[in-house]
Amino acid sequence: MPQLRKDPILSRWVIISTARNQRPSDFKQESSAPDQPELCPFCPGNERYTPPEIVAYREEGTEPNQPGWHTRVIPNRMPVLRVEGQLERRGWAMYDMITGVGAHEIIIETPKHDLDLPDLAPHQIERLLWAYRDRSLDLARDSRFRYILILRNRGVAAGSTVSHPHSQLIATPIVPKRVEEELHGARLYYEYKERCIFCDMIRQELVERKRVVAENRSYVAFEAFASRFPFETWIAPKFHSCSFPLIEEEAVTELAYCLKETLTRLKQVLGARSYNYVLHTAPLPLKHTDSYHWHIEILPKIGRVAGFEWGSGFYINPMLPEDAAETLRGFEIVTPGPSRPAEPQAGVSEASP
Repeated sequence: MPQLRKDPILSRWVIISTARNQRPSDFKQESSAPDQPELCPFCPGNERYTPPEIVAYREEGTEPNQPGWHTRVIPNRMPVLRVEGQLERRGWAMYDMITGVGAHEIIIETPKHDLDLPDLAPHQIERLLWAYRDRSLDLARDSRFRYILILRNRGVAAGSTVSHPHSQLIATPIVPKRVEEELHGARLYYEYKERCIFCDMIRQELVERKRVVAENRSYVAFEAFASRFPFETWIAPKFHSCSFPLIEEEAVTELAYCLKETLTRLKQVLGARSYNYVLHTAPLPLKHTDSYHWHIEILPKIGRVAGFEWGSGFYINPMLPEDAAETLRGFEIVTPGPSRPAEPQAGVSEASP
């Protein structure tokens, strides 16, 4: 019997139709043929094909915009928004417009062309998370920006045009509608119960444990109760935290471990399937709020959004989130001990940890 589940944050209904259910192996797909590293602009030795780096973790003694880096941040050569210019708002009759001011940066996660994020060691993922944080803090100082979205597109079906592992950071002059909907739902819940809806959700997931995929002292990964897609997985801090850029040092280390374990489990079940992940955090300026809670949403590209979904606003998920979580928990994951890298600085070489 199909079941309708309501997302408690967005009040969005999802149809869980297990009559369409598939075995986990049915969700796997073969990866596309890899492109050639010698032609990849993100590979070491090809730095001249990218804009000058903003920050980088580097081997000691190596020069900016040369090989020797571990994680490298560059401007996007074809940005969706441009950092140059003044923010101007204007209207024409009933229509509103804003100049396309923002920032669009690429975080190249590793010099290794053929590695996926779960293949990296935890300390390498830490470097990536520090890059997320440091670039967010820097851009947050720009009064033109209202939101910083961090995202990762893995695979052609997820929108990636370069297979070399990389993430993106986009600063926008307005708060995205999807985030506004979360903020609105969270505010309504807080006004009624005087508690964070995300904190209550996390507590319930930890008590029920039916949808929990991975956890450590500070983070939990779980299948969303009203999952839009099979294996839609969220990672959230167990402690209340509204803004990712304000994350503390120890929390970065534990997030690296949780993210690695979660993506590794997904890769074991789904193979090389494409996925997106997005990091939702509180808008700018950076300040504390009791009602919102930052989190990462991982969305494997399974199925297609078709006419019914576009026309009705419903999503149809052929797999119970509880079944997805049980499948993902069925693997033993072993990771090496923790290590924390030094923080990067703009325009200088960085020694590796």
